[in-house]
Amino acid sequence: MIPEYIIRAILASITVSVLLGLLSPIINMKGLAFLTHATFHSLLFGAVLGMVFGLILENLSLVMVVALIVTIIVVVLIAELEKKGFSSDSAVGIVASFVAGLTVLSFGVLYKVMATRPYFPLSEDIVSYLTGEIFLITLNDLLTLVIGGMVAFFIMLLLYRDFLYLSFDPEGLESYGGNSRAYLMILYVLVGGVGALIVKTVGLITLQVVAVLPGAIALMMSSDIRKILGVSLFLTLGVELSSVVLAYFTSIPPSGLATIMLGVIYGALLFRR
Repeated sequence: MIPEYIIRAILASITVSVLLGLLSPIINMKGLAFLTHATFHSLLFGAVLGMVFGLILENLSLVMVVALIVTIIVVVLIAELEKKGFSSDSAVGIVASFVAGLTVLSFGVLYKVMATRPYFPLSEDIVSYLTGEIFLITLNDLLTLVIGGMVAFFIMLLLYRDFLYLSFDPEGLESYGGNSRAYLMILYVLVGGVGALIVKTVGLITLQVVAVLPGAIALMMSSDIRKILGVSLFLTLGVELSSVVLAYFTSIPPSGLATIMLGVIYGALLFRR
């Protein structure tokens, strides 16, 4: 009989695979790899800040909420700087530098608050944001992931063609009456929201890899958008499920296995070319 935690891990992996499998090609075609790194680092800042508020208010369920709010604020700031005329890399670099400094400061505040409160396993919670804890996902966490994932999925389904036009020809999109700035803002918020939704499942370190490499690999294998989407989805799903199965039998963290597998596939394609 399959343990219940394995079933939860598999369902979480499927949800994560669908979301990242759809987002990864857009991230590569729009050139948002640098943005994803800055966005996902802001998740750590938001998580630590959420732990501070959670300890003060004695409600650690605030961690994910605060992380989501902080991440959305960060991506909106980046989008606003781009509207002001900054390049994408410059806007990301400016905001990311402040986020990095605030993250260090927030750790200092967290340690001071922890010293005045009873013991909480927050060190383990911080590690889970870095490495993921898919085998420890609770039923409530899974429900939040699935419901939030469905919302994000339908938004992508509704606007995916517009995101493609935005990636290749934003001027053409404007000429046909589309608002490229609005679509860019929605895309940035979507990337940040999906990251906040799944970061505790796959881990911050792995998230930065799984969000970029499947789309990069798919673009190396085909130039047809349908094939690109198919390869990205199939690859993400295969890697996520394989890492869960291998982790169960080897006791190696699944996030590490997923990162290694994607790196090996990408390296093999580069070597072949």
